[in-house]
Amino acid sequence: MTPSREHLDVVMNVVGNEAALTALALDNPIHRSWLRCYNDYGLDPAGRQHMRVESSGALRDRHAKHLAYLHTARAAMEELYARVADLGYVLLLADADGITLDYLGHRAGDSPIRAGLVVGANWHEAHAGTNGIGTCLAECRTLTCHYDDHFYAGNLDLSCTATPLFDPEGELMGALDLSSLTTPDSRASQHLIGHMASMYGRMIEDANFLRHFGHRWVLRLGRAASLVEVNAEALLAFDADGVIVGADSGARRLLQTVDGQSVGALLGQPLSAVFRNPLGDVMRLARAGNGDSSALLHPWLGEPRQAMVRGPQRRTRMSGATSAQADHLQAAPQGDVSALEALSDRDPKMDALISQARRLAGRSINMIIQGETGTGKEVLAQAIHQASSRADRAFVAINCAAIPESLIESELFGYLPGTFTGARSRGMVGLIQRADGGTLFLDEIGDMPLALQTRLLRVLAERELLPLGADKPIPLALTVLAASHRNLRERISAGQFREDLYYRLSGATLSLPPLRERQDRAYLVRRILGEEATAIDANDHLTVQAMELLLRYPWPGNIRELRNVLRYALSMAEGHGIGARDLPLEVQLVDAPAPVLLATVPTPSAIDVAPGGEDADASPEVHQLLGALRRHHWVIADVARELSTCRATVYRRMKRHGIVAPTQFC
Repeated sequence: MTPSREHLDVVMNVVGNEAALTALALDNPIHRSWLRCYNDYGLDPAGRQHMRVESSGALRDRHAKHLAYLHTARAAMEELYARVADLGYVLLLADADGITLDYLGHRAGDSPIRAGLVVGANWHEAHAGTNGIGTCLAECRTLTCHYDDHFYAGNLDLSCTATPLFDPEGELMGALDLSSLTTPDSRASQHLIGHMASMYGRMIEDANFLRHFGHRWVLRLGRAASLVEVNAEALLAFDADGVIVGADSGARRLLQTVDGQSVGALLGQPLSAVFRNPLGDVMRLARAGNGDSSALLHPWLGEPRQAMVRGPQRRTRMSGATSAQADHLQAAPQGDVSALEALSDRDPKMDALISQARRLAGRSINMIIQGETGTGKEVLAQAIHQASSRADRAFVAINCAAIPESLIESELFGYLPGTFTGARSRGMVGLIQRADGGTLFLDEIGDMPLALQTRLLRVLAERELLPLGADKPIPLALTVLAASHRNLRERISAGQFREDLYYRLSGATLSLPPLRERQDRAYLVRRILGEEATAIDANDHLTVQAMELLLRYPWPGNIRELRNVLRYALSMAEGHGIGARDLPLEVQLVDAPAPVLLATVPTPSAIDVAPGGEDADASPEVHQLLGALRRHHWVIADVARELSTCRATVYRRMKRHGIVAPTQFC
């Protein structure tokens, strides 16, 4: 009897036996799932599973809905994958409907279930039968679906362990899954994987909880005072009056109210309903600051726990706060600060800059943004505008270095009809006037001609504008953000920039760090890659090797260069996700020997052609391409010029024939 026939007999013995219905009352989630699949969903274990995959449009909608969840989970997934990749596992992240939103790992080759190990696959029990993700979501518990636990016989070569993920309100958010095609036969081999899945699942939940309740006080509880700050068993969020506003999975599991209710039913109740300690004990911890002090709190039911309190990260004035408490809370800007917060993922320099910008955004203060070319000065300026009370008014951006000097005065200040030959018959409203009531962004202010600097100084000093040909000034109300990659103080010393204008603009100075100095480069890669992939409906999967190259590259062109590199890589990848070979050669060769040394490498069959590529003698095009690559020491721009084509075509031909740079095999 074949293994699949034996499996069908076992499944049918459970689902077709009236006595087996008692399994519903037993602690056997697999048998309960089989019964659901057979009785509720009408699935046939002998039938052929047809894996459903979401359309790209539907998947984009799901990604947009779960953007913060995906970002939080991805960091934990990458850390977990680094621990299990050598064991042959792949990672899947699904939403509450069982749709996979993210994937890490090698593809499943020729496995019959390879269609399910992709982003967009639907692993809900109603479609896929008993499986790790679907059954985990149905049971709301960490479990292993090992080989013949699956409902469909076609899935018997898959072993998967999944853990449920809950949002800060306690609602099911999705599941984290580890799947293997090479797991040993023993179910016991999955015990450690189950612990790891559960641990990283809680890390994702806690990170999501802390982000969601960043503006609240968060009580951390644990058994050991030395570990509670980094490894809390439970998290409770509360407001300035000590009223509970959130509880994570650990708190819902461990804590009960004085009358025995779960903490989940306690939202809106005071902390005193959970702890015997006076509210003052908790508030003293709150006043002590982040991680500076701990105390022993005694729940009404259960064991005492060590406690620490984390204060609000973005403090807002809370309703019901006492006047003494309110004096310590900072009023929030009137605009939306989310665009500012999205600029960084815990990079110290950027976090300090964002904190400074957030405080200044709500005030009409002119600012200068300094930073190398491509660091995102205009993006920061737009985020500051969105965080200000001017967010619903115009944001007008002007590149002072891009407008011809002969036109810049009329473009900035506007003109009346008939002012000069060639002028519009109705005149023109200048860019400065269009920003009235909003924000004027002057990029590359250091390149503005001196004569126009004088006119701009008058606008800032008098708060009024005089268009060309006019004799009556127009009053203005605007905030100016100026940016430059130049050192403006050096320009002042050289007589190329007015000192009085500098002081009019520099109510505050914000310095953007270059990309090579930022600690959140992986976050920027993921965020920008997601944006670019969505724009062209492409696969945004990125291999570990490609990410390593991107993180090592020094990025002289900063974020602008990163965006261009990712656009190029998406084009080269042709829909299968980005690997190391899809990146531009200058990124692939980072930290590699100088290209001139490559001419001494002797054996093209072993070095110039990748394993599985075409033989060098297979076509004249290969001979021509290899010859040009060697003559120009693998400098693609020079090869493209010799062949009278573009760099992208050279890369495509190299990929088609399996040709890679010699350093790929060093």
